[in-house]
Amino acid sequence: MINLINDDCLNAMNSIEDNFIDLVITSPPYDNIRDYNNSSEWNFDIFKKIANQLIRILKKGGVIVWIVNDATIKGSETGTSFKQALYFKEIGLNLHDTMIYYKNSYPFPCSNRYYQNFEYMFVFCKGKLKTANLIKVPTISKTKNSTFRKKDGTTTKFKYEINKPLRNADNVWKYEVGYQKSTTDKIAYNHPAIFPEKLTKDHIITWSNENDLIFDPMMGSGTVGKMAKILNRNFIGIEIDNEYFKIAENRINSASI
Repeated sequence: MINLINDDCLNAMNSIEDNFIDLVITSPPYDNIRDYNNSSEWNFDIFKKIANQLIRILKKGGVIVWIVNDATIKGSETGTSFKQALYFKEIGLNLHDTMIYYKNSYPFPCSNRYYQNFEYMFVFCKGKLKTANLIKVPTISKTKNSTFRKKDGTTTKFKYEINKPLRNADNVWKYEVGYQKSTTDKIAYNHPAIFPEKLTKDHIITWSNENDLIFDPMMGSGTVGKMAKILNRNFIGIEIDNEYFKIAENRINSASI
């Protein structure tokens, strides 16, 4: 099932049942860093309304992956990302993991601060997590004498999976970005902010199973929907802007399983 809706997500989410969605992956128009064709208004009050709708429609054990960053205004980062994360906790979600999306890119730097090349990926869960198909990577260390320091200052043997070929991946995920790197769909680059397809794929695989229902309330160029379809998940996507909706519709309808 693929359901694409050209509307304001606050309007469209009203028709979604309670406890209906398995996984949300989205990125809001944080701090108005881009104007997105001036098609929508964004502020903290609107964010709160969206957050409350998301917790309503999310199943118990379901996950929200909220990808966000902060603008720098008058020399100070806004901290909006943390404010949003704390609000999600305030309305009842668990902050399951604070992950980093590390981009292999170097924007024009300020003269007095380091390059900004990451975004936060806050992973929230409604109650006890129901799905975690964690990505495995090769185990590098084979040291048998590794230890870690406990709360009281003493050391104990590190419970690292020594001599096993694979371990759980780290929570800092690095992706190539830029033209023909995030996606080979040239039409997608008419949107100003594209998820790398692999980032979306990795989250879908980790936090859902086949035939689960994935939701993106601000689907932009449609990357979440495209990868959900390819990975045999159901998908609901909402996009307010007519131009971006057509881009997403084109990409998702053209994707093959």
